[in-house]
Formats: sequence, C-alpha cells, structure tokens
Amino acid sequence: MRNTEPLTTFTATILSRNMLNITSDTNKVLSLLEKLIATESISRNENVAADIVYNWFSEEGYTPERINNNIICRSHHWDDNKPTILLNSHIDTVKPASAWTKNPYKPELVDGRLYGLGSNDAGASLTSLMFTFCKLDQTEQSYNIIFAATAEEEVSGANGMKSIAPLFGNSLPEINLAIVGEPTDLQPAFAEKGLMVVDATVKGESGHAAREEGINALYRALDIIQNIRQIPSELQVSPLLGAVKMTITMINSGTQHNVIPDICTFTIDIRSNELYSNQELFSLLQSRVPEWCQLNARSFVLNSSSFLSSNGNNSAIVNKIMNQVEKMELKPFGSPTLSDQAILSCPSFKIGPGCSARSHTADEYILTDEISNALNTYYNLLNGI
Repeated sequence: MRNTEPLTTFTATILSRNMLNITSDTNKVLSLLEKLIATESISRNENVAADIVYNWFSEEGYTPERINNNIICRSHHWDDNKPTILLNSHIDTVKPASAWTKNPYKPELVDGRLYGLGSNDAGASLTSLMFTFCKLDQTEQSYNIIFAATAEEEVSGANGMKSIAPLFGNSLPEINLAIVGEPTDLQPAFAEKGLMVVDATVKGESGHAAREEGINALYRALDIIQNIRQIPSELQVSPLLGAVKMTITMINSGTQHNVIPDICTFTIDIRSNELYSNQELFSLLQSRVPEWCQLNARSFVLNSSSFLSSNGNNSAIVNKIMNQVEKMELKPFGSPTLSDQAILSCPSFKIGPGCSARSHTADEYILTDEISNALNTYYNLLNGI
C-alpha cells in the first residue's frame, strides 16, 4: 500500500528547489537500514550496530565520538555563537516476538515493505535522520547540528541517553532544541507522557483469622488504593496528553489463609502529563497516604516532556520550527509512549516515519514511501530556518 496523500503547496515548492534526489537518497537510506537490520542490536548488545553508525559517519567525512555504544557527531559548520539542534534516534531493538514468521535479522523487501526487526522502531527514523544530518550540513545553517545515535533506549538503560544527557552543556554542547526520531506517522509529537513506578508497603498487625485479631494490612491497602484512584480526577488535564494516569498493577499480601496479613505491597504505574513533574506527583501521593504506608519511587528521571513552554515564552529557534510546522500543515499531538525525549531537559519533540502500532510486533516493517516522505519532511522542516 503506497502513500498517495498529495504534498502541500508549501512542501511541493520546497521540493522543487531542495537538494534531495528522492529515489537515489531513499535507496541509500534503505541500504544502510538493511545493514542495521541484519545486525543484532538488542538493548545492551549494540556494539556492532554502534560500529556501523560510527563507520558510516567516518566514511561521510566526519569525526564521530563514541561514548559507550552511543555515537555523537557534530556538523562541519560549527559556530559556538549559534544555537544547537540535536537530532537523535536509537540503535537498539527489543527482542523479537515469538510470532515472527520471517527471519527478523534478514531484511526482506516485498511490495514496498521492508521487513526486519527494528525497521519501524526506530531504524527508519535513525537512518533517515543520519542522511538528513549530512544533507543539511552541505550548506551553512543558522544553527549547529549535533547527532546522537543512542543505545539502551528500549530499556531506559544507564549507558544510553542517561549517560550522555548530563554531558550536554559540559563536555558536549548545550542543546537548544532536540528532534527525536520515533515512528509517529511523520506528525510531530509535541508532548510525551512520563512514567514513574512507585512501590507501596502497607503495614498492619498479624493475628488469627478465626478470632479477627490484628490489623489487616490488605484492608488498609484497599482503602489507600481507593484514595489513589481519585487523585487524577483532581489534577489538571493536558490538551495534548489528557489526564494523569495512576494505575495499580500489582498487589501481594498474606502467607496463609488463617493468618491476618501484617504486610501488603502494591505497585502504582503513573503516567504523567507535561503539567506535573514526577517529583510533584510523588510528593502529592505521600501527602495522601497514612503513616503506615511507605512509598518508594523507582526513579524520577522519566518525566513528561513538552516542546512548547507552558507560559508561551519560547525561544527563537522553537518559534522558527513552529512556523515550519504550520506552513507544512503538520498536526502536533501528544504521545502516550516513552522515548529518549523523556531524559532531555531542553525543548524537544519526536517525529519519524512508520507507525507506533507496528513497534514491538512480529513481522515489523517500514514502507519505502515512508522513508522517502521522511527525507522530505526532515529536510524541509530544518533547512534554511
């Protein structure tokens, strides 16, 4: 099935004078993507894939930097007085699902579909952005470009974006805006829900069930859970991301049928919108539980992210991108899924070829037309702003 949606007048005008040769460029991207598909790069095992990315940039005339299995590359026309845009996507994949009917590591092109593990999430975004980086750098832009191909995105690992994000503004340049390549049907996800997992331990007193002795920790936990379920209705709803979600996903209590349980543990899966930080939500939770309930957040790192400032005070480069989005008639939306965007502290959004619903599925694929459209979209969004 080919994408037959007509180009906007703006896009068609730009295409008539840009530097892309879509057929040739798409084939080059496909060649690189096929090489990556054929290379196992499950999270924490990305060494060879990182080598491929590193060598590709080297062959294009750059001097990339390697931090763990993350590859960093700066544009040739670097000027410390200019703002810097980060282009990012990840090189790792999930493990192949058991329902694959094809070899997940053998790229197979059939009727305009390229099958292979990581083709949709996020190999097509990664390779299209790598190619766009080089195309944009053929002429001097009003901004610097830095590329980061990151590892361990699928597991939010310590040696992926978490290891390099603290370096921005220190040993690496400060980032003014980031574009993260993920399958979004080539529409910009201006906001992304955050994630925080909280473990709760409720204490009671044991006793004999027949004599109704003790204090039932399970009953206490049920009362607390009911209270937690009401909290999201009291919070602000985001126009892009909707309401904050707090879902009890696991509960455990008791040792045998005739003993009143003195401990009950449960887990809360919290999906934040951009109006609240994870720390704010955790503090709110703590204020709403009694002293016999202890809460522990596994991490505060994966906050919700947003491209636009809540007070409307956006930087000049953010406003330039906004103007391009409007001219190209792209449709911003809020994404429920996580990416490395959650770790970045600068204004950021994600956009890329492919469909999020195909991610992590058997017989994953990307359309060749989607890659062609991605090359157009990325280049037109960033060139000459």
